[in-house]
Amino acid sequence: MMRPRIIPVLLLDSRKRLVKTRRFSEEVYIGDPFNVVRILNEKEVDEICVLDINASVEERRSDLGFIAELASECFMPLSYGGGIKSVADAAPIFAAGVEKVVLGRASSDSVTVRALADSYGSQAVAACIDCRRVDNHWRVAFDRGRTLTNTDPVTQAIAVEQAGAGEIILQNIDRDGAQNGYDAGLVSSVSEAVTVPVVALGGAGDLSHLAEGLRMGASAVASGSAFVFIGRLRAVLITYPSSQDVNELFKKSGAAS
Repeated sequence: MMRPRIIPVLLLDSRKRLVKTRRFSEEVYIGDPFNVVRILNEKEVDEICVLDINASVEERRSDLGFIAELASECFMPLSYGGGIKSVADAAPIFAAGVEKVVLGRASSDSVTVRALADSYGSQAVAACIDCRRVDNHWRVAFDRGRTLTNTDPVTQAIAVEQAGAGEIILQNIDRDGAQNGYDAGLVSSVSEAVTVPVVALGGAGDLSHLAEGLRMGASAVASGSAFVFIGRLRAVLITYPSSQDVNELFKKSGAAS
């Protein structure tokens, strides 16, 4: 049995600096993306996901030169998202060396998802479902959480899977940066509703939270805070568990063998 993936998520601001958010705001500067990638290379991470968090809101095109340089530095698979709306947007990003594109708002367009899956394979298309709880109901949101829809995450997950997405990144806006663990009800309900891998994101602060995410039903777990902050004061330190630590933790939790 393959060990579940543990994925650092790196957020780019408009100036291509790495930041970490809390509830999709309160940006804290983390560092230079190339330096952070080099550190993660040394730590032999499973893969990384880089998201340009303002590209869609600013209607900004991807900086292909930057993406190509970043991809050339990565020794691990690289997923990239931000402002990707079509096959035409995605094609040069794949050509730059990215293995998987992450769709936000565009994941609601089944035609776009299907076209990307047909062109590059479902395994190269991930749908990021951002959601938050409103009046005790989960609702999908776009534009960094500013635009709420009437769609619930389970319905959205089923739709993107049917459209051809090969992976779902399930992001809990309410727990973004909180470091208090994933929401069990959210993760389990979406994971049970689809057959494609579900990556839990939003809330993890340490290894125990990552293991809990797997017990909730997620196929893989992702975090920003767990790999960039240390201690209660949230000092910036790029970390990643050793293979031995991960295997021992998952063995004890029953999440993997």
